[in-house]
Amino acid sequence: MNIASSMPPLPGDARCPGPSTRDIILADGQDVPAALVAEAYSFGGDADLDYDRYVSPDFMALEFGRMWARTWQWVCREEHVPDVGDYVTYDIGPYSILVVRSAPDQIKAYHNACLHRGTQLKRSDSAGHAQELRCPFHGWSWSLDGALGNVPCRWDFPHVRDEAYRLPEVKMETWGGFVFVNLDPAAAPLAEQLGPLAEHFTGRWDLADRRIALHLQKELPTNWKAAQEAFLEAYHVYETHTQGLATASDANAQYDIFSDHVTRFVHTIGVPSPHYQTPQTEQEIYDKMRVEPGVVPEGRTARSYAAERVRARIAAATGVPLDAYSDSETLDSIEYHLFPNMCLFPGVSLPMIYRFRPIGSDPSRTLFDLVFLKLVPPGTPPEHPPEPVQVGANESYADAPGMDPGLGAVYDQDTDNLAMQYRGFQASAKRGQTLGNYQEARIRRFHQTLDDYLARA
Repeated sequence: MNIASSMPPLPGDARCPGPSTRDIILADGQDVPAALVAEAYSFGGDADLDYDRYVSPDFMALEFGRMWARTWQWVCREEHVPDVGDYVTYDIGPYSILVVRSAPDQIKAYHNACLHRGTQLKRSDSAGHAQELRCPFHGWSWSLDGALGNVPCRWDFPHVRDEAYRLPEVKMETWGGFVFVNLDPAAAPLAEQLGPLAEHFTGRWDLADRRIALHLQKELPTNWKAAQEAFLEAYHVYETHTQGLATASDANAQYDIFSDHVTRFVHTIGVPSPHYQTPQTEQEIYDKMRVEPGVVPEGRTARSYAAERVRARIAAATGVPLDAYSDSETLDSIEYHLFPNMCLFPGVSLPMIYRFRPIGSDPSRTLFDLVFLKLVPPGTPPEHPPEPVQVGANESYADAPGMDPGLGAVYDQDTDNLAMQYRGFQASAKRGQTLGNYQEARIRRFHQTLDDYLARA
C-alpha cells in the first residue's frame, strides 16, 4: 500500500477533479504567452477574516493613514490629459490630488489645495482644461508647473516667498497608459509595486496600446474591500451566475499569487463547469455562449469556433489584426489584481479595468469604476475619452448607454449581493468570514498585504 497516496492533501493542495485551466488552454493547441500558463500558488493560512475590517470606522482611518497614503494608485489614463492644461482630480478619503499635463511631454501631480487658506484648486472628481491653477476663493494662482503666479494685493504678503510657495508635488509615474500617484514622498518606484505585472503586460498585452471605449461608475453599498473581493474569485459562479455553468469553468479556475501586490485568476470560457453534468454537443455549447449565430464546423469545438468568430468581429471593428491572439486570450476571463484596488484584464473580448475606492470615510460606501479598453491601430494619437456614465444605485448596468445588456446583467448579479453581505457582516454571530484555501486565496493574500502596510508605524 502506498501510504503517501492515501494521505489527505496538504492545506491548499486540493484541486477540483478533472482538467485544470492550464490543461484546457494547452489542449487548444496554440502558442500562448508563457505568462498565461505560469502557475504560482502558495498556501496562506486558513484563519477567519474579522468582519470589523469591513465595518469599523477606526479600521478605515488606519487604512487611510498607513495604506492609502503609501501606495501607488491609478488616477486616470494618459488620454484623459492629452493636451497641455488638461487636468483630472482624484480623491481618496481625506486626500485630494490634482493631475495636470504641464508640458507636452510632462504630467505633474499636486496636492489639491491652495497655499493661502487651503481651498481646493479644482473640485473633487472633476476634469477640465486650464491655463493656470487658480484658487476660486481669493484668486491666488500657479502656473501649470507649480510656480506661484498671481497673489492679489501682493503688498500685504511680504512674508510670501515665491520659491517657498511652489505647489507641493505628489509622486507621479506612468505605466501602460495609466497615470499613478503616491502620496508618500519616500515611496519606492512604481516598478516595485507592479513587480511581475510589468513583465506580463508586454507585447500584445501592453495596455498603452488601448483606449477607453466605455467608462461606467456606480456606488456600491458595501466596503471597498468586499466590493472588489466579489470579483477576485470564480467560486461564486455556482450560485450567482448559474446561467454560465453550461459554458464557463469555475471550480477548476486557476489562482496565482505572483507577489505581495499582484495576484491573478484565469477561468476558461466555452468549456462547461465541472458542476454542469448535463451532456451537451459542441453546437449546444456554442449556442449558449452569446456569440453571433453560427454552425460549429465538423470536428471543431465550440470554444475554438467562438474564438475565431470573436477575433474576426473585433478585428473588423478596430482595424487591429488579431491572428496572433490565442483562443484563451480571445475568450477567457484573465484577471490580474494590483494592490490595493485595481483589476486588469489583458484579453480582447473581456477588456476591463476595475477600480474600487471608498467614498469619503464611510466604510459602507464604495465607488466602482468599470472601464472597457478597446484595441487601436499602432500610432493612434490620444484623444479625450468618453465621459463616465453614472449608473444609479437602483439602476441596471444593462441599461447604461453603450453597455452590452447581457454583460450588464452579469454585473448586476455580481453587485446585487453586496448590500446583503454587508448587513450580514454586522448581523453575524460568527465574527469573521471563512475562506477556501485555493479558490479564495487571492482575498487572503490581499488582506495579508494590507496588514503589512497597517503594521508600519
